[in-house]
Amino acid sequence: MAASLLALGLNHHTAPLAVRERVVFHVERLQEALVELKRGLAREAAILSTCNRTELYVSGDKPDELAAWLAQYHRLGAGDLQQYLYTLPDEQAVRHAFRVASGLDSMVLGEPQILGQMKEAARAAESAGTLGSILHRLFQR
Repeated sequence: MAASLLALGLNHHTAPLAVRERVVFHVERLQEALVELKRGLAREAAILSTCNRTELYVSGDKPDELAAWLAQYHRLGAGDLQQYLYTLPDEQAVRHAFRVASGLDSMVLGEPQILGQMKEAARAAESAGTLGSILHRLFQR
């Protein structure tokens, strides 16, 4: 199967704060997580992790394995996250990324901080060597 673009995550629409707090990627471990993702589950990977959302943007075709990895990485049972996660393929992932970047998917409509956070996610992925041509096009639009 050809690689596709996937966005997998949870946010303030899908998960309560207590759950969102348990799946935050801390800056000091972000590169390690990105390399881990690329090693087995994704051809490319970027992670957006804020107080209101954690999203994996990947070029790959294993959404169930990504969900299991996310739970395992944060020392949760796979079933603990499943009800809160969304998986968006290809065009839906692109549309979602634009809604996020523009603040249309924020708790406070139009809040500008998220665009900087997305740029930082792209820089972290680039630094980790996990930002390839597919994700580069998504994050550089």
